Amino acid sequence: MASFRTDLLKERLSTLVTHYWAHDGFLLPGVLDRMELLHGIPATLIYGRMDVSGPAIAPWLLHRAWPGSELIINEREGHGGPAMVETWCEANSRHADRLDAQTTSGTSPG
Repeated sequence: MASFRTDLLKERLSTLVTHYWAHDGFLLPGVLDRMELLHGIPATLIYGRMDVSGPAIAPWLLHRAWPGSELIINEREGHGGPAMVETWCEANSRHADRLDAQTTSGTSPG
C-alpha cells in the first residue's frame, strides 16, 4: 500500500508541476517578460540536470534574459544534494565578497 501512495503522490506532483510549467506559473505577464525589473542585480542560477521537476530550458532562458546572471548546471545532481549545496555556498560567498568590496570602496551594490 505504501508503494501505491508513493507512486500516486509522484504522479500527482508531476502532473501539478507540469501544469504550472506549461502555463508559466500562471503569472501575467510572465517572468521572462519582466526581467527588466532585475536589471543590474547580479545572480547565480544553480540547476541540477537530474531535477525532474523542471526542464533545463527554464534556467537557461532565465539566464539569457537576466544580464549579469551566472548559470551553473550540475550534471550529476537534481534538486539538491551535497554538490548543489556546495555550489550554492560558493555562490553566496562570491556575492557576499562582492558586496563587501563595494561597501568598503563606497560604490553601490548591484
